[in-house]
Amino acid sequence: MALLSIRNVFKSYFLHGKRIDVLRGVSLDIEKGEMVSMIGASGAGKSTFLHVLGTLDMPAAGELFFEDRNVFAMNDAEIADFRNRTIGFVFQSHYLLPEFTALENVAMPALVQRRERAPSYAYARELLERVGLGARVDHRPGELSGGEAQRVALARALVLKPPVLLADEPTGNLDPVTGEGIHQLLREVNRDLGITCVVVTHNATLAESMPRRLRLNAGQVTEA
Repeated sequence: MALLSIRNVFKSYFLHGKRIDVLRGVSLDIEKGEMVSMIGASGAGKSTFLHVLGTLDMPAAGELFFEDRNVFAMNDAEIADFRNRTIGFVFQSHYLLPEFTALENVAMPALVQRRERAPSYAYARELLERVGLGARVDHRPGELSGGEAQRVALARALVLKPPVLLADEPTGNLDPVTGEGIHQLLREVNRDLGITCVVVTHNATLAESMPRRLRLNAGQVTEA
């Protein structure tokens, strides 16, 4: 059984009165522990695909299964709970809260879920050390470089120990050297923590470094 399966997913938008079909009957299986990249032209719908896969956006039609659970058949509250517990997100912009330290930002999702403070902060610190920021736990986002802030965002995405990590252009705002550091961390997360990773990217080097490569073109997903 695949960890994630999408079946016959359609998604369209209307722009200036014209319908734009972004996903046209996409079906795909992603196995537990896979590391998958997705490439495609700008505007092809890569982010839309990732948002549907992560339940941030709902399709016009189609199904999403997590193991044997039909996620799109759940009600809104159940979907939100599924998303919070199952999927970690990393975006091109880090979206850190500027008034909080790196440690507080990483621990925040656990605290919002009313988990115990001491173990939540302890694991947040452990994650920051894993991403090479053990000496920066008390720094606020404004005191961090772009690469450091993205590392904090990655640690935050992992604090609830999700089985799935979705990354949308995670190095798009970074220089090549810093970006490669994030690429390496994503590979380590997949290898060491066993987290299933799907990474949308325009970076050919990153895409080619992953065992499985997908391409989104004309509303269809194919193996690249």
